[in-house]
Amino acid sequence: MPNFNEIPALTPALLQATLALGYDTMTPIQAAALPLLLAGVDLQAQARTGSGKTAAFGLALLARLQTSSARLQAAVLCPTRELAEQVAQELRALARFIPNLKIISLCGGIPLKLQLASLKHEPQIVTGTPGRLLALLRLGELRVDALATVVLDEADRMLDMGFLDEVAAILEFMPQNRATWLFSATYPREIHQLGARFQRAPQIVKVEEEAAQGAIEQHYYQVEAAAKPAAMVALLRQHQAESCLIFCNTRNDVREVCAHLWANKIAALALHGELEQREREATLVQFANGSARVMVATDVAARGLDIEALPLVLAYELPNDADVHVHRIGRTGRAGMSGVALALVAPAELPRFDRIARMQAPSPALQALPKTQAAPLPPPAMATIAFDAGRQDKLRPGDIVGALTGSGILRFEQIGKIDVFATRAYVAVERAVIGEVVASLRAAKIKGRKVRLHAL
Repeated sequence: MPNFNEIPALTPALLQATLALGYDTMTPIQAAALPLLLAGVDLQAQARTGSGKTAAFGLALLARLQTSSARLQAAVLCPTRELAEQVAQELRALARFIPNLKIISLCGGIPLKLQLASLKHEPQIVTGTPGRLLALLRLGELRVDALATVVLDEADRMLDMGFLDEVAAILEFMPQNRATWLFSATYPREIHQLGARFQRAPQIVKVEEEAAQGAIEQHYYQVEAAAKPAAMVALLRQHQAESCLIFCNTRNDVREVCAHLWANKIAALALHGELEQREREATLVQFANGSARVMVATDVAARGLDIEALPLVLAYELPNDADVHVHRIGRTGRAGMSGVALALVAPAELPRFDRIARMQAPSPALQALPKTQAAPLPPPAMATIAFDAGRQDKLRPGDIVGALTGSGILRFEQIGKIDVFATRAYVAVERAVIGEVVASLRAAKIKGRKVRLHAL
């Protein structure tokens, strides 16, 4: 694969960012799509989650940006709040060496008045969910007359969630001479129709991910429905994975599975559509930063979530749609890493298993549950501190590191991942010292003022 520095249109600031982020050679989707995106043509790209597509369209957006203009020039539509925020974070990382650039995320679940205030000074790039972006367009608060590019990220997921009419309404607001880039893991008929309606002679890019799929070890265990809770606990103890994503088909199943895990002394986080934005944010942060080993989720987490180095996924129940299961499997074994995908199959789910098996070569076989005795899962090494301050308060990761190391309790190497959002910030620290750290910080000042904080 070629290197980023072989693309003449990428500025020194963008090349510096790719080096800082450790992006050495391009992924297949980046090599195929980036030259087309930089040329400003309409594009339909098919690639699975974790293929590097966000960096592909992110670099192209930033390279085409008129940084001297404080006008909105690009919009990225995402199916979920989590993905919209993650895309914004990656764009900020790619733009770290570009001065005076404003990138904001506009999603439901955040008070509208906060977003209206952030739009007083126009951003150059917005990411967001269809409902909130359409509401702001209809209010006349999101001005798009200078907009040059629209990205539809995870378009098939937006179709699954019933957003297609809102997406079409948003595109009607956009200037006719824009570029429209459509990224999707699958291309059902409705997505093709959307492209035919709103794109002009789009270029087609399709990347096969067979090599990545080969790094995933799959096991399908046939168990009675009543035996699933015990089987799940036994498999978690057997594999002793640093992190595991468990998929359920319904919110009630998520709650019941979490309750069973806690009863067996396995701390588990829940992710489903009923959570408030702050709860969802905190859940994802804790799972991504190593403060929780297990997250139980509905298929809102099947695509679009940027969870790196996920060694184990477990399907507590098979979905009705075989494609959905393929996307569940694709959460592990990313970026050349190996992974394990497990599934519990009750007798009533055998027709679903048959549909999934027909999609794969070689076809997987049903297995009996292994009879092994394993030690309990130890608690995760890290724990999370939440701060009631964020980017709007000018809080930066360096401020948090300074406060933590200045307390004298923590060394730099005991600090993990730091996430700074608009109004909140989170930091992972070694679990063994979190009580002392929180007590020390409550008596300290960050950027000259007291900041409310607590351990999650």
